[in-house]
Amino acid sequence: MELPNIPDHYNYVMFDLEGLPPHLDETEKIYLWGMQVLGQKPSEYVASTAGFGSEGDEEGWQDFLAKAGEVFDTYGDIPFVHWHHYERDFIDRYMDRFGDNDGVAARVKDNLLDLLPITQKSIALPLPSYSLKVVEQYIGFERTQEEYGGDWAMAKYIEATEMADEQRRQEVMDQILTYNKEDLEATWAVLQWLKLKVA
Repeated sequence: MELPNIPDHYNYVMFDLEGLPPHLDETEKIYLWGMQVLGQKPSEYVASTAGFGSEGDEEGWQDFLAKAGEVFDTYGDIPFVHWHHYERDFIDRYMDRFGDNDGVAARVKDNLLDLLPITQKSIALPLPSYSLKVVEQYIGFERTQEEYGGDWAMAKYIEATEMADEQRRQEVMDQILTYNKEDLEATWAVLQWLKLKVA
């Protein structure tokens, strides 16, 4: 075991994506890009969601790039903290799919900080896995929704795409956004817990 290798910054961006696998859509699709800066100068929760039309996938990507660019404008180079390689993989895929004209996605990639291997290398936990959902419960993080999880969010999003009632669709999307926001808060809770191990 080694001490958690976490760069020392005043602020960190918690970063989490929600997506659909290829058998549920024509291509693998990220329908939610979630971010929140936490630390000494926290931001509001920021979400970029794919539109429901044919151009929705690219619309979500471009909105994410614009909002990530605003984060860099405000905070400079700042760690984008995520859990596992999913976020890095899809940044690469979306750069290939839709481009990165202003270099924002490349800058996000340069600042990615995967908290999973840091946790695995620094602490042996008596847990069945190092899934965020498992680790967060171990450290005492509590969520507000009884139902949550990647598969749950995916099913809810598919349900939302099939709805004609805009108000009901937004209610379902709000549940997914709450889940994503709490993923970010859980990641932050684990980061803070690991930093206490260094102190």
